[in-house]
Amino acid sequence: MSSEHTLAASARRWALELTRRRSVTGTADEASFGPWLAERLRREPAFGRAEVWSFPVAAGDGRHVVAMLIRGKGRRTTVLTGHYDTVSVSDYGELEPFATEPDALTGRLQEKLQTASSAAERRARYDLGSGAFLPARGLLDMKAGLAAGLAVAEGFAASPGEGNILFLAVPDEEANSAGARAAAQKLPSFASEHGLDLVAAVNLDAIADDGDGSDGRAIALGTVGKLLLTAFVAGRATHAGFPLAGLNAAVLAGAVAQRVEWAPELADPGWSRATPPSLLGIRDDKVGYDVTTPGAAFATFNVLFVSRTPAEILDRFDALCREALAGVLEQLRRRAVGASGAGPDAVAEVPVLRFEQVAAKARSASPGDLEAALAEAASLNAPLPERCRLLTERAWRASGLSGPAVVTGFGSVPYLPTRLSQRQDAQRLAACCERAAREAAGPTVRCTDVFAGISDMSFLGEADESSLALIGANTPAWPLLGLADRGCIAGLPIVNAGPWGRDYHTPLERMHVSYGFEVLPRMVDSIARRMLQPC
Repeated sequence: MSSEHTLAASARRWALELTRRRSVTGTADEASFGPWLAERLRREPAFGRAEVWSFPVAAGDGRHVVAMLIRGKGRRTTVLTGHYDTVSVSDYGELEPFATEPDALTGRLQEKLQTASSAAERRARYDLGSGAFLPARGLLDMKAGLAAGLAVAEGFAASPGEGNILFLAVPDEEANSAGARAAAQKLPSFASEHGLDLVAAVNLDAIADDGDGSDGRAIALGTVGKLLLTAFVAGRATHAGFPLAGLNAAVLAGAVAQRVEWAPELADPGWSRATPPSLLGIRDDKVGYDVTTPGAAFATFNVLFVSRTPAEILDRFDALCREALAGVLEQLRRRAVGASGAGPDAVAEVPVLRFEQVAAKARSASPGDLEAALAEAASLNAPLPERCRLLTERAWRASGLSGPAVVTGFGSVPYLPTRLSQRQDAQRLAACCERAAREAAGPTVRCTDVFAGISDMSFLGEADESSLALIGANTPAWPLLGLADRGCIAGLPIVNAGPWGRDYHTPLERMHVSYGFEVLPRMVDSIARRMLQPC
């Protein structure tokens, strides 16, 4: 049996086995998957001489990072990594029992799609009928990627050569990348203790392509970054019968949302696929019906970036907020002409502050209050943006400041962009990827500058940590994230090479079979082995 055929068979076997074991983010299945996988790797005859272990994401956290080291000759080591958590299977409806069973799901999904009405459903019916795609929750995103890594590791274990392979499977990528963050902080000490030089990493995450596959057949030499911008709006609550006696926080927040949505000022010019910002959530502080206008509101915005810095992004966001607030105040002043009450004429402007300014005032005016609030937030079973909202609100109250005002900041884990540096191993990795893409059999594979999906590469790759101090100072829940201003990013030369398919995170999720099981493992094997050769 040829080595290529063995790689493909191994990739298929691992992909189906991993997919059938459910691991939805935030569930007991995700928590149990890590220990199960570690034990499964220990029992695999092909990995009889490998070192396999796991460690928790954090003390008391039930989720585990799984690691396997296969030694060859010398210190040079390539890391093959990916996440094992998936989004929910509940959206499959009556097909949920088969959501992680690719073979059983295929026929049932085809039958259901016989009455397809949407373009996406008709395309899925054609894809499945052609036999070129295989459906299942998590197969595309991204257990087929992990399977490609395991197939390469299996081949290396059978015929170890120069260097070493370190396989890492992590949880929580679909939420806050807690697994990758934990791995990134442990990798330097682990490498030192085991005598390894970590020269490169290949992230194995999925690529979506609704077209002919030319975008999906790609090796990405960097990744996009993501920030969650926040605007806490403090207004002046009043009885709805006397609206001009106050200033409605929800109206101010709505003006900010309208100005920021799709704002070209926040679309990164250094990215050919520059994605504009978008509102992810907006809410006021009212918990029930009454005739008092909202006193506070909170909005969050998704921003993707490649070339800009977080400082530049926050500056631009502040400027957009000021512009929006000035505009809505002027509009309200015109509408208030001839009405009774002070109205917006009593407000010259709505100041825009940063969370770090408000937090400093809060610590001065009410020592210990923010620390107590952080302890409370740590015990909450709530998403990070909600914790940041509550902490900003607490800081605002403790500061002694009064509205109207807007407090800007960040509301979640920052994902920094990565790109290959000028370091020797980074440039060598780029060359290895170009060669692997050229040598891939079948349709053309290309190298691209940016992986457009949010990924663990941000914590494992060569991201610029210089912005973390600013981000940390303006992220209310920062102390809860386990991140520091320095040393929390692994700094490895990293690329993404993963399976491609369509409609992940939907019941139509499906993977292109020949690329995922044949081309991808072959390319990853080529990249990994070439990077292990002595310089």
